[in-house]
Amino acid sequence: MKPSAGARDREPLELSALVDVDAGTISREIFINEQIFRAEMDNLFARAWLFIGHESQIPEPGDYFASRMGSDPVLLTRDSEGEIHVLLNSCRHRGMKVCRYDSGNTLQFTCPYHGWSYSVDGELVSTPGELFGVPQFHNAYGGKLRRENWGLVRVSRTVNYKGLIFATWDDDAPAFEDYVGGFMLWIDNLADTLAGVPAGTEAFGGVLKWRVKANWKFVAENFLGDMYHAATTHASVEAAGIGPAGANSSRHGTSPEALAKRRAIQHSTSFYLLGHGATDSAIEQRVPPTFADHPELTEYFADLFAKKVEIRKANGQHVGGHGPATLFPSMSFHSLGFPRTILVAHPISPNETELWRWFIVDKDARPDARDWLRGYYMRYSGPAGLTEQDDMENWDYATDASRGAVARRYDYNYAQGLGHSQDGPIEGTVESVHWSTEENARNFYRRWLRFAEGQSWASLMDPCSVKKPDVVA
Repeated sequence: MKPSAGARDREPLELSALVDVDAGTISREIFINEQIFRAEMDNLFARAWLFIGHESQIPEPGDYFASRMGSDPVLLTRDSEGEIHVLLNSCRHRGMKVCRYDSGNTLQFTCPYHGWSYSVDGELVSTPGELFGVPQFHNAYGGKLRRENWGLVRVSRTVNYKGLIFATWDDDAPAFEDYVGGFMLWIDNLADTLAGVPAGTEAFGGVLKWRVKANWKFVAENFLGDMYHAATTHASVEAAGIGPAGANSSRHGTSPEALAKRRAIQHSTSFYLLGHGATDSAIEQRVPPTFADHPELTEYFADLFAKKVEIRKANGQHVGGHGPATLFPSMSFHSLGFPRTILVAHPISPNETELWRWFIVDKDARPDARDWLRGYYMRYSGPAGLTEQDDMENWDYATDASRGAVARRYDYNYAQGLGHSQDGPIEGTVESVHWSTEENARNFYRRWLRFAEGQSWASLMDPCSVKKPDVVA
């Protein structure tokens, strides 16, 4: 195999040569190149709709939660009227973070550098985040500083969707609902209760944070449709047979036989224009796992899930959309409920990513169910989790082994399932014929390329701007 041309830090970058969806090849450069990383920050993360946090993290006026949007630190706040705001966590005077705590409650943010103060309470100023306190205002500035022009930078738009807070810096970005499209089915399964009641969930147990020496795209790709890695990467976990269904059960709470049957009918879903992906179909009706140590929970969860299916069918809605999934670009999650978690990959550099994981639960969940879900989460997820450790090792070593002068000349292979998809039940989607495919990843990177090139929103949202993947007859 001949090495690809690649970018190799040339000027200008030939981004279009790095992603070949038709051939199923992706250059390693997009995972390791510093210049490409800067293009991602400017053209993707500064424009896309990004997940910020859950409204339950800021229940009271004055509450705040420190979050991130790409490389920018932001503050999620609630004012005295109950309105939610997202502000850049950087003083307008010299750039110092005005808040260095993860969360809390306050009426103002005071910069520890020179003392400029910003209100989070709309009663004190005309707009939350506005500059209202400047030391030596009359002596140092002659009373002429236009404080209304020097407030904290606010995001262009914020959306509270069933308790999930999203924001974008871009005034020209499409409406959140258009950006998400039919993928909202998976978001609904995350945000609604296990019984299908709209919203009714909350973040539970704080946010777990850790860093990996890996590119952020490996993380997003892992959840949007990479079922291929599980049998090899997580073989030791499955071999231990310590799943919730008892001896010889998988981490999914099913027997090997039941898992094989599920895969026989499982189809990954790819939104070929929008770049989102999921490991299941919109019409695949999943069955909750069983719990050998807590049979009462088996019945509890099964009853809730049955109610959701009943509601969906009565409303003419799809009953699927419960598998691991990724909302482009970097919000990955599990929405089946065992447990429901959100994992956001915050890019730090081409070779480092900070991972944040939320745990989502029904507000009215039984205490024993909450406790069990917390234990299940700790067993498998996070930096000490049995399965997440496997994934982190892959991401770390893949990034490191791709940085060499010779290694970066050779493309990655994303050819699995080329021309072997089928039409999906949701407009703008294709599904895999086999349970394992790389169609989702190919369409993710096509979307990534278009953002990295700085294409307009008119082009990015135009269904005619991309070729539909080939499907089997």
